[in-house]
Amino acid sequence: MSTGPVAEALRRRRSQSRVSGEAPTTRALLPLIEAAGSVADHSGLRPWRIIALRGSARERLGAAMAEAAGVEGAAADKLAAKPLRAPLLLAIVVSPRPSVKVPEWEQEAAAAGVAHALSLVLDEAGWGVMWRTGLQARSGPVARMHGLEPGERLLGWLYVGGRDREKRGRRAPIHAKDKLTTL
Repeated sequence: MSTGPVAEALRRRRSQSRVSGEAPTTRALLPLIEAAGSVADHSGLRPWRIIALRGSARERLGAAMAEAAGVEGAAADKLAAKPLRAPLLLAIVVSPRPSVKVPEWEQEAAAAGVAHALSLVLDEAGWGVMWRTGLQARSGPVARMHGLEPGERLLGWLYVGGRDREKRGRRAPIHAKDKLTTL
């Protein structure tokens, strides 16, 4: 049974841990962000925003990560180099909105939905993408580096660049019958 192009795109998607030095322009990103922003969002709060990090902003992020980890020397250098693995990092930020109907956990879920949808549309557009987090993602130094407002939280970054090579292979299939229960 055919399940359609969306299901096929989901099955085909693979994280790209290595990418080349090219990246989408801001102009190319805007329609992809608009598409990703159409995820389920109770009350249409749009409790998220995205911060693009290019060039030296990635170096500042690396320094903030090393500071947050409290490491120095070679360990700091290794951690500081992580954001340099892709030419573009898209920081996914939860920006909770006041609501009596929509709890913050649901707003964070909407932001996570945007991140996943954005990774899919970037993949479909031919870019290599990997969603990365880490122990420092919600640290003070990293929050300050991103200029987060009070109450905002970082979910992680989409590392984006050109595809060095196409990911091959199959993932272990999901056995839906093992994941679905009926009451």
